[in-house]
Amino acid sequence: MDDRPEANRQDARYASAPMNASEVDAWFVREVLPLESALMQFLHHNWRNKSEILDLRQDIYERVCEAALRQCPHNTKAFLFTTARNLLIDRVRGARIIPIEAAVDWETLNVAIDAPGPDRVFMAREELQLLQAALDRLPPRCREAVLLKQVEGLSRREIATRMSVSEETVKMHLANGMRALANVLYSEPEDLRRKA
Repeated sequence: MDDRPEANRQDARYASAPMNASEVDAWFVREVLPLESALMQFLHHNWRNKSEILDLRQDIYERVCEAALRQCPHNTKAFLFTTARNLLIDRVRGARIIPIEAAVDWETLNVAIDAPGPDRVFMAREELQLLQAALDRLPPRCREAVLLKQVEGLSRREIATRMSVSEETVKMHLANGMRALANVLYSEPEDLRRKA
């Protein structure tokens, strides 16, 4: 790492400086387009209407380029996927909006609130803590393979490339990891087994 103050200021200035259209185009080709397959996997995994995916991708690219004109993102991948997630959330929220003209009597709508209650939030947090504890118990390479598959949505071939192992090894890591997670998450607690 360079400890010279002028070098650090220069890097920070470059990262936050706005770009012109030709710089954005070059940045887009260099930084964003290589992430397209991962973005498409994300969209296929998180959006039900498959006919809208190409339009969603285009809207995401448009938002990313508009933002880059104002300020170059520090982490392109994180920025791209955050933009994608936010666009999907906006689309879901937009689909739930009911025009005022559509309802004469609000009581006849009988619209259920989708927000989870405090009990469901508490249970979801407990389940996430249990899942995190189960993941922490996995061997490191096994945990890495499971996270790449289940969280990032990568294929076995992509995981093998990323981990520098064979697809057969990835298959073994995934099988062992999922089996171990299922045992931890869905088996009876030790206390109940002892009493039986």
